[in-house]
Amino acid sequence: MVRALVVADEVDETLWCGQRGFGLDVDVVLGAGDLPFAYLEQLADVLDAPLVFVPGNHDPDLSGFTRHRGLALRAGMPAVWPGPAGGVDADGRVVTVAGLRIAGLGGSVRYSGGPNQWTQSAAARRARLLTWRAGRKPVDVLLTHSPPRGLGDREDPPHHGFDCLHRTVRLLRPRWLLHGHIHPYGEPAPDRLIPGPDGTGTIVRNVVGAHVLDLGSPADSPRPRAESRMDS
Repeated sequence: MVRALVVADEVDETLWCGQRGFGLDVDVVLGAGDLPFAYLEQLADVLDAPLVFVPGNHDPDLSGFTRHRGLALRAGMPAVWPGPAGGVDADGRVVTVAGLRIAGLGGSVRYSGGPNQWTQSAAARRARLLTWRAGRKPVDVLLTHSPPRGLGDREDPPHHGFDCLHRTVRLLRPRWLLHGHIHPYGEPAPDRLIPGPDGTGTIVRNVVGAHVLDLGSPADSPRPRAESRMDS
C-alpha cells in the first residue's frame, strides 16, 4: 500500500512549520497546484519522500524545461529551474514514482490570459497527448489542478472544470483523480465516483489543503480507500 500526502491551494501552517510533518509516514508527496514551491520542497525534505506535482493557474510557467545530465535546459540553453527543487513535474506526462503510475494535467480554464490557463479545446488537445503518451494503459492516479466539468466545480467561469477529463478517465482508468482549484471554504466537498466499465470506477477527490491517502499499488484492488483528511 502506497501512502501519500496530497496537498493543493492552501498552505497548512502546521506542516509548513514541521509541527505535524515529522509525525507523518508517507511514501510520496503529491501537489495539485497553487502552492508555494518552497512549501512543496519543505514537505518533501521533512518527510524524506519524493515529490510529484502539477502547476495551478497561479503558478509560474514551467513549460519548455528539459534536463540533461542533471542540468536544467530551456530552448537548449542552461536555465534556472523555477520549480520546486527535486520535484517531478507531471504536467502532460506519465511518471512512475513510489510504485504509482501517475498521469498529470495542470492548469485551469482560461479566464485571464495568465500561464497554465487553457481553453476547453486546448485542454482537450493536451489530454489527448497525455493519453497517447500513456499508451492507454491504466494509471493509478490522475493528478490535476482542475476537476472534471460537473464534478465538484463551480458555475463562475474561472472555476469551471475541464470537459476532457471525463474522456481521459475513461481511457486511463485511474483509481483516483485528485484535484485542487475549488476551495471548499468550510463546506463539505464529498468524493465523486466516475463509474468504470468493470464496475469499479474512479474516485474524484478535492484535495485542497492537506490529505493523507492510501492510494493502493498496481497489485492492489482497483477500489481505493481514503484513510484520512488532515483538517485544521
